Amino acid sequence: MTVLQFILLVVVAAICGAIGQTLAGYSLGGCLVSIVVGFIGAVVGVWLARLLGLPQILTVRIGGETFPIVWSIAGSALLALGIGLLSRRRSWRW
Repeated sequence: MTVLQFILLVVVAAICGAIGQTLAGYSLGGCLVSIVVGFIGAVVGVWLARLLGLPQILTVRIGGETFPIVWSIAGSALLALGIGLLSRRRSWRW
């Protein structure tokens, strides 16, 4: 994998992470966090897709590696939603 291919893979992961965070309605941070959320979302999304027996939808091949766009967005949204629900401050009003 060349440097250009790696940069392209990081950009695709950042876009998927940002879309997933937007769908969840909770932003975890800036661009670097979106990259991490995109990659972790891809792992979570592919794992859930395999667990449920779902096919790979809309994959991008970059430098011999396949990156699942749809499952990355779905996994990123689930990850952002889960972290958002766990880290939301709770206030009790009487």
